[in-house]
Amino acid sequence: MWIIYAVASSIFAALTSILAKVGIDGVNSNVATAIRTMVVVLMSWGMVFLTNTQGTIADINRRSWIFLILSGLATGLSWLCYYKALQMGEVSKVVPIDKLSVVLTLVLSFIFLHEQFTWKSLVGCVLLTAGTLIMIL
Repeated sequence: MWIIYAVASSIFAALTSILAKVGIDGVNSNVATAIRTMVVVLMSWGMVFLTNTQGTIADINRRSWIFLILSGLATGLSWLCYYKALQMGEVSKVVPIDKLSVVLTLVLSFIFLHEQFTWKSLVGCVLLTAGTLIMIL
């Protein structure tokens, strides 16, 4: 089931880039990010209340709060940079560079989470990096 959500995420991420590039025309990138963020906030809390899971908030431990907040800060910084890059550059070049996050995530998951880094992971990272370079040059 996770793969269905992963594919859907990929489709929506692609739409996000195209829709954002069209929508950001003539709009300050920080304002555009704030608008996008408000929509995400409303959708997220809507899902919490729609699924009646708001009662689980009190069960979240301190460590989880800290890391979720840090993740939110990283997301915010990512979106601010992404929208500025979209405003200044071509989607076809910005998106491949943004997706290098896959390579960085694999490396960081190996270092900090002690996840397995296999030859397949290494080859995938090299191919993703090479493909990005081919697309942007």
